[in-house]
Amino acid sequence: MNARTLRLLSLVDVIGIPIFVVLFIWKLQFIARDSWIVFPIWLGASFLLHRDTPKTLGWRADNLWAATKWAFVAFLIMAALLIATGFALGQPRELPPNVSAPSRLWAYFAFCLLQQVALNSLLTNRLLSLVHRDWLAALFAGVIFAACHWPNPVLVPLTFIGGIVFAWLFARHRNILPLAVMQAILGSIAWWTFPVAWHHNLRVGPGYYLPWK
Repeated sequence: MNARTLRLLSLVDVIGIPIFVVLFIWKLQFIARDSWIVFPIWLGASFLLHRDTPKTLGWRADNLWAATKWAFVAFLIMAALLIATGFALGQPRELPPNVSAPSRLWAYFAFCLLQQVALNSLLTNRLLSLVHRDWLAALFAGVIFAACHWPNPVLVPLTFIGGIVFAWLFARHRNILPLAVMQAILGSIAWWTFPVAWHHNLRVGPGYYLPWK
């Protein structure tokens, strides 16, 4: 497959996957719930067509220490800012049991891992092939990641910043595992940082408008 065709397929991924995700969140899950199957099929087809490998996808262990070091630095900064904000807003000093329960944390980590596959293994990889600049690819990834969390007034700005950081770290050190761990912990802290009346249990799409108490 020539370079021009691969660039065209990358453009289709960058535009198509976010559109499908937004459509599923806002419409398809209510009228065609089984359409979620399009997502893993699309990912698998894209990985095959682009001849991705575990190394390019960030599914690897050989650079885990280097990737974890940089992710940990970013995590400390972001976690400190969230915790300081929570204290400033007068939030309680501990997470409620339903948020900190091990079963919930494992499920949330799995969800974050899936998001990192979509955000970085697919989206950031394709953006890098189109723009060839780490910072620009990270910026576009942040915009798209934030748009998928509309209209949540807490998650939109947080995922814009987080998406940029995740994508930049991935571009520098291709490993999604520390990023998924980082996202899961930061997401749990963010739930605590801001009043539930603001983020409605971190819901997005039409679910944000449903009763949250």
